[in-house]
Amino acid sequence: MIRVRFAPSPTGFLHIGGLRTALYNELFARKNGGIFVLRIEDTDRTRLVPGGIENIIRTMAWSGVQADEGPYLDDGGAVQERGDYGPYIQSNRFDIYADHAKKLLANGGAYRCFCSAERLESMKTAMMAERRPIMYDKKCRGMSAAELEQKMQAGEPHVIRLKMPESGNTEFNDAIRGRVSFENALIDDQVLLKSDGFPTYHLANVVDDHLMAISHVIRGEDWLPSTPKHLVLYGLFGWTPPIFAHLPLLLNPDRSKLSKRQGDVAVEEYAEQGYLPEAIVNFVALLGWNPSADREVYAKRELVDAFSLEKINRAGAV
Repeated sequence: MIRVRFAPSPTGFLHIGGLRTALYNELFARKNGGIFVLRIEDTDRTRLVPGGIENIIRTMAWSGVQADEGPYLDDGGAVQERGDYGPYIQSNRFDIYADHAKKLLANGGAYRCFCSAERLESMKTAMMAERRPIMYDKKCRGMSAAELEQKMQAGEPHVIRLKMPESGNTEFNDAIRGRVSFENALIDDQVLLKSDGFPTYHLANVVDDHLMAISHVIRGEDWLPSTPKHLVLYGLFGWTPPIFAHLPLLLNPDRSKLSKRQGDVAVEEYAEQGYLPEAIVNFVALLGWNPSADREVYAKRELVDAFSLEKINRAGAV
C-alpha cells in the first residue's frame, strides 16, 4: 500500500512551498490508489504559533488538498483526528519517542551526552575560528560506564545523541536525484532526545514514518543532508526505510531560497488577494514539474493522471 505524508510545523501559516509538497504527496497517492496522511510536527516549542494547526488545516481545505488521515476541524472548529495510526500530532506521542530512544541506548546506537550549553558554544566558536566543520567533538561518546553511572546518579541533565558510523558511506537511491552518497565521518552525532525529553525532528520523523507505515517520503531538498542520519536510524531499529524523493526548492528571482523578504510566501495571502484555489494549485503544481510542454492549465484530475516523481526537475524553480 502506498502511504505518503505531509508533516508541517504549526508556525503560523502554510508556505507556498509547503502547499506544493502537500500537493505532490496528494497527487502521488491518488495516482497510485494510496493514502495521504497529514501529520503535525510540533516538537520545536520555541516556534509554535497559537492557532497554527488550525490555520494549516483551513488553508489546505481552501486549496482542495485533502488528507485521508490525520487532524481535521469539526463543525465547531475543534481539532479532531481520523485514521488508525494516530495520534497524528507529535506532541501527543512523546512516550513513543522516549521508548525508542531507550532502545537505541540499549543496542549501542546512541549515547548520553552531558556537555553543557556553554561548552558546546565554546567548541562551536573554536571550530569556526579554525574553519572546521561544526560538529560535536564526541567527548561523551567514549565515556566509561563508571563515569556514566556517576553522572546519572547525580541527576546531571543530558541529551541522547545518535552514534553515527565513523567510517564508510551512507548511500541511497532518491526517486528524483538518483544515487546519493554521504561520507559518514562528516556527519554529526545528532541530538535525538533533548534534556527536557522533547525529541528532535530526526528521531520523531523516523519513528513516526515507520509506525505510520509511510512508503514514500516526498519532502524538500533541504532535508537531503539529514537523510543519512535517518537511514542509520532505520538500520539501528531493524526497519526497512521508505523510498525518498527530495523536491527542488522554490527560489526568488535572484535564485535565493524563497523568503517573505522578497514576496508573498503564505498561501493565505494569495487567498486574501482573491486568487482562486484552482489557480494556486495549478500554479504550484507546475513549479518544477510539467507533464507536457504545450499546456499550462490542468484540472485536478488531469494533474493526478499525469503525475510522476520521475518528471520532477532537480533544479530549483524560480
